[in-house]
Amino acid sequence: MPHNNNATQAQDNTPPNMPLAINLQYTKDLSFEVPHGAATFATLRNAPQVGVNIDVQANRIEQEQPVFEVSLSIRVEAMEPPAEGSNETSRIVFLAELTYAAIVTLEGAPQDLVEPILLIEVPRLLFPYARAIISDITRDGGFPPVVLQPIDFAALWQAKREQNFPEPEGEA
Repeated sequence: MPHNNNATQAQDNTPPNMPLAINLQYTKDLSFEVPHGAATFATLRNAPQVGVNIDVQANRIEQEQPVFEVSLSIRVEAMEPPAEGSNETSRIVFLAELTYAAIVTLEGAPQDLVEPILLIEVPRLLFPYARAIISDITRDGGFPPVVLQPIDFAALWQAKREQNFPEPEGEA
């Protein structure tokens, strides 16, 4: 009995329609600073320790429309640890700050999915672009490029929710 595998496969591989449309994405804010200028390159003894902070914000743009701005903010700070046995404090080698944003339309999404789509899915889509900008700016600043590791935006969202809604203390 002949079976048409192609038609079945095409139906199975069709992703469900997302209620999300990314209208525009852009660099909202970008800063790169080497506070000690040329002296940094002349006196840098050790590879700096790089710290990364990430935040995601979503704001409705039009009250009557499901149009939002989602901002992915990344701060990269490279610190040179003091020499062993030294009384010096750590010094900033460079500081990169990026806010990469998108204007999105979220049409017909169930209310309980609006926040996860805006704070998990949209940042996941924006991250590769922001990652490339951070890598390029640190390289163009005279340092080895900072290549950000993938981010678990679901865990970031969950941690943020727990900060805003702490569990009541005591026994239930």
